[in-house]
Amino acid sequence: MAVIAAKHYGAERIIAMSRHPSRQALAKEFGATDIVAERGEEGIARVMELTRGIGAESVLECVGMEQSMQQATRIVRPGGMIGYVGVPHGVTFDGQKMFFAQSGMLGGPAPVRRFLPELLELTLARKIQPGKVFDLVLPIADVAEGYAAMDQRKAIKTLLTLGD
Repeated sequence: MAVIAAKHYGAERIIAMSRHPSRQALAKEFGATDIVAERGEEGIARVMELTRGIGAESVLECVGMEQSMQQATRIVRPGGMIGYVGVPHGVTFDGQKMFFAQSGMLGGPAPVRRFLPELLELTLARKIQPGKVFDLVLPIADVAEGYAAMDQRKAIKTLLTLGD
């Protein structure tokens, strides 16, 4: 969804970080120009190489884990912004480093009602196809299996059905 949003709002270059072939393929289909499979120091180095040592102007952190937040703070360029939508789990960061790096950070629950009318219009007009993230369909009784499949990266997202 971050790739769809970046593309929709005019990003010319979109670097998606993913190690999973199904997510990589979908990111490319949605408009990612580059895929970085590396993590940690290697991932940071790869993004910096792709941005000629400058870093990314805008970074979306969508995981909420310590490693992904550390990567985000290290790949954003001076004067850039990090937006986070992943609920932070045990995340810490050095405010002084961010201060001297001249980067900003903003996050919180998505204001869905603000964006819903435009997203529905874009979806109904087939300008975006966010439903492609659902690659596993299960009855609601199997919700635990759906979460496990997403956690184990066997599914991108699980669509739960109420009927047969």
